[in-house]
Amino acid sequence: MLVRLTDAWQDILRRREQAGGYPAAVTELVGEMTVAATLMQANIKFNGALILQIQGDGPVKLAVAEVQPDLALRATATVTGEVAADAPLSQMVNLNNQGRCVITLDPKDRLPGQQPYQGVVPLFDDRREKIEKLSEVIEHYMLQSEQLDTRLVLAANNKVAAGLLIQRLPMQGEANLSGGGAIRRDEDEIGKNEDYNRIAILAASLKREELLELDVDAILLRLFWEEDLRRFEPLVGPQGPRFACSCSRERVSGMLSSLGRKEIESILAEQGQVEVGCDFCGAQYRFDPVDAAQVFVQAAQQPPGSGQEH
Repeated sequence: MLVRLTDAWQDILRRREQAGGYPAAVTELVGEMTVAATLMQANIKFNGALILQIQGDGPVKLAVAEVQPDLALRATATVTGEVAADAPLSQMVNLNNQGRCVITLDPKDRLPGQQPYQGVVPLFDDRREKIEKLSEVIEHYMLQSEQLDTRLVLAANNKVAAGLLIQRLPMQGEANLSGGGAIRRDEDEIGKNEDYNRIAILAASLKREELLELDVDAILLRLFWEEDLRRFEPLVGPQGPRFACSCSRERVSGMLSSLGRKEIESILAEQGQVEVGCDFCGAQYRFDPVDAAQVFVQAAQQPPGSGQEH
């Protein structure tokens, strides 16, 4: 599976410019995360949000990419210190091996009591050596969690974010990343499938510059000219990856309600209003004392057990 983000990726970066933009290395990381999450979502066709999250003890405290089942996507990162232009993953988020990667599948229509499926892996390998590439972190996750051989090639700059995913199909069952647990036959097949190994080696030869600069047809021809290719129609436009943010005043109201009246009144006394900004799209939501009071009136009017969307 191959994805190439241009307009959607530049839309994400443009919205971040109001806050000063990202350092070059963080731009690359967020772009690769956005591509990786898009590839995984398109691969498993999950009816809900796929959320890829990196967090740790470096200057990049948190980076998040979220992709909906219709490939609407958004991404953001929280940067609290200086990041060198060529900083690897460990220097950004994993200074003391405290970083981790979290992949969450949040069902669109949750059943009562149903919790999102979540997988967590450290940013180091089995020998506790730091992993310096996001692609290797996800490959490690897929091998440990799903017992599936995976090869991932990712690249991003301030114009394009692109990625190539090669994966050995499960021996049986439905999509991977489903939380159903690994099966013995998949584990026994790790590293032994000659067809997968050949394709993965070819995929690994793809250079970063080629992934960023070549179109899809050129990449497929460059890598797999001796293979029997069957190319599916690309998903573009309204059916393809595109930026979209799910924030709303209603959701922010729910968040304020969860903070409690006392906390909100304290903010109002100090600042005269409550202002909340969306890290994903940059939208600003302002609540004056009348607006804030209405938040708690609406919360009190909700029937017991209905809950608010946060």
